Amino acid sequence: MLAFVALLAAVGLLVAASCTALLVRLGHRVGALDSPGTAGHAKRLRRVPNIGGIAIAAATLLPLVAGLAAGSLDPSSVSRLVPALAPYAQRVSSESGVWWAILAGAALMHALGLVDDRRPLSAWPKFIAQIGIASAVTIPFGMQMIPMPESWGTAGAALGIALTTMWVVMVVNAVNFLDNMDGLAGGVALVGAVVLCTAAFLVSQWFVAGALALLAGALAGFLLFNAPWRAGSSAQIFMGDGGSLFTGWMLALLSVRLTCADPADPTYALGGAWYGWLLPALALAVPLYDLLVVSSIRIAQGRPPWLGDQQHFSHRLVERGFSPRGAVMLIWLVAAIVGAGGLLIGSLKPWQALLVGVQAIAALGVLAMLEAGPRRTSGGTTRVRDRDGA
Repeated sequence: MLAFVALLAAVGLLVAASCTALLVRLGHRVGALDSPGTAGHAKRLRRVPNIGGIAIAAATLLPLVAGLAAGSLDPSSVSRLVPALAPYAQRVSSESGVWWAILAGAALMHALGLVDDRRPLSAWPKFIAQIGIASAVTIPFGMQMIPMPESWGTAGAALGIALTTMWVVMVVNAVNFLDNMDGLAGGVALVGAVVLCTAAFLVSQWFVAGALALLAGALAGFLLFNAPWRAGSSAQIFMGDGGSLFTGWMLALLSVRLTCADPADPTYALGGAWYGWLLPALALAVPLYDLLVVSSIRIAQGRPPWLGDQQHFSHRLVERGFSPRGAVMLIWLVAAIVGAGGLLIGSLKPWQALLVGVQAIAALGVLAMLEAGPRRTSGGTTRVRDRDGA
């Protein structure tokens, strides 16, 4: 199974890298370049295509749709192609409805982002659309990332679904907010996808692991053209909202599927124990941290939290003396350190899981101290030079 998951990651990488290379040229040819935000959005425009999300979505969705269609129409075809999946083929077929809903929601979220990239949408219509898409998937299938006590009955189930919907919308916007420096959102999302994929592999959630492997490969292929791999280099293409909303959606929904309770296995800690939610929280801690901190700063300043500026913690690190490339690499590293702590959550005792959570808070605390240090200025002007997504 490890070879199969690795193969899916390679497929995602190759498809995304090929598509991204084409989109770089196409974006310049048709003028699909970085666009101004809504009124009041402080953003430094660059003549760079912002349609890279199309490559990420295509490399993830197309193989998933093909595999899901084959498994739904003929479960035995999965067994023939990948004998190791034979015991799980029927299960994938029986759960095809929820997976089709997840992929349909991903396509809608991607389309919403593509529209916003070309003609910026106001915050509230976009936010309402996100809630609508998330609710259309979580409510019909009763998705609960945090299990509610059975004694709470219908009210408990409704609360669990509401919290799951809030989680999806929060992660979608967290990844969107984090798309403010070259390689930042893609790299942190790649770390999250790898952590969640590894955790899914360890608990034999093969379809979730495969989907996350495709997403990780797609992000890696995109980052070949987006990350500042060399000092002084810059992105050839941005993922845009079409990429950040799609990536956030996939990470959110796949983390929900990973932590859903399995009635047939009460010992499955990721779904049955109260601390199972720590895994996705740790895997995506960095974008969630940025979302909460920058929103708090804007609200404290009397500004709406959705109006973009250069107060993200990546920008504050640059103001404290880091180069943009150095800030991005540091944030990748912190995301990996915090996320790796959650890999074994499903096999830990409650007190051990809490200890991992404390360790993650300490790591984020170090990051907070770095970004709260004195600013380094040059001629009275801060060194922030990068664009901002939200």
